[in-house]
Amino acid sequence: ASLGAAIFFCVAMAVSLFYSPNKTMVALNLGFIVLTVGFILIDQLVITPFLQFLTLFYGVFIGSFSIYDIYDDLITRTVEGSDAHACHKLIPCCLPRCVGVQFAIVALAFQGLGLYLALVWMTST
Repeated sequence: ASLGAAIFFCVAMAVSLFYSPNKTMVALNLGFIVLTVGFILIDQLVITPFLQFLTLFYGVFIGSFSIYDIYDDLITRTVEGSDAHACHKLIPCCLPRCVGVQFAIVALAFQGLGLYLALVWMTST
């Protein structure tokens, strides 16, 4: 599963180079591709669970950034065009910050569930 996720990640990074590439994006994408391919080679040739830790790190990092983004955009700063205001218009009983807190709780729950399942599946192999 980690090999498939790493290959998908590398392909997605390579495809994203075709959409508005600038020097920073090209450098970051190529750096992550080289790093991931290096981890794939190390995993296949030297240490077996090495790639699983990298994909777990990528998932936790992306999830942590999404939780920070929810906190920054929906809880601390509520602007008129945000998702929290759109949900507030649909369900007027919840204030926009309350909607942001609900989004954060759901994101934390899924982050915790994903981390737990990843660690359980890693220990079983």
